[in-house]
Amino acid sequence: MARRHNQVPGRAAALAAVVFLFAVARVGRAQAHGSPAWVADGDQKPAPAAAPSQSAPSPTPKLLDLGWLEGRWRGEWGPRVAEQIWMSPKGGVLTGVFSVVETDKTLVIELFSLEQKAAGIDFYFRHFTPELAPWEKEKPTLLKLTSADGKQFIFENPTDGKPKRTVLTRVDADTYTWRSEIAPENEAVQIVEITYRCMQHAADSPAAGPAAHKKKS
Repeated sequence: MARRHNQVPGRAAALAAVVFLFAVARVGRAQAHGSPAWVADGDQKPAPAAAPSQSAPSPTPKLLDLGWLEGRWRGEWGPRVAEQIWMSPKGGVLTGVFSVVETDKTLVIELFSLEQKAAGIDFYFRHFTPELAPWEKEKPTLLKLTSADGKQFIFENPTDGKPKRTVLTRVDADTYTWRSEIAPENEAVQIVEITYRCMQHAADSPAAGPAAHKKKS
């Protein structure tokens, strides 16, 4: 009995030594992997997964984004001269007038209306003869703003192809291009592109008064 009693502590001591060495090895591995000395492999927890990034919704375009149109503009379209006059955006509407003249004859007059809506900007326009007889007998043409980045504004026609798309691109403070894609039914697409240069900003007009700002950037 005494002999068996003496062997038990020996086995317990050996087991304790094995457990101690195993623990030391675990701590050593933890240190090698950059973990604190007191963290063992089994105690490490995976880093929390990064939350998926969510892109912020694009802000709704505002009429003020097109405020640079305010003023008088002139462009050449072959032998024709095109002129536009835009007012400042007020009351949710930006209004403009357009005319085309060829060899001292007015070919067409247009009335523009850019209107702020909850979902964006709608572009209405109607053509008139010099006697102000409307070309569009029933209602004005409607284009909807589908894309805008501060310099380029793309309007598209949800109804027909006259025009199908109109793109306004601001080149600099005094220059912008107007491109219209006209797609009549069963006919080839026609492209009309006019480069406009500002003849007079609204702030340069004598009627603007002493409080008016100088040329817009």
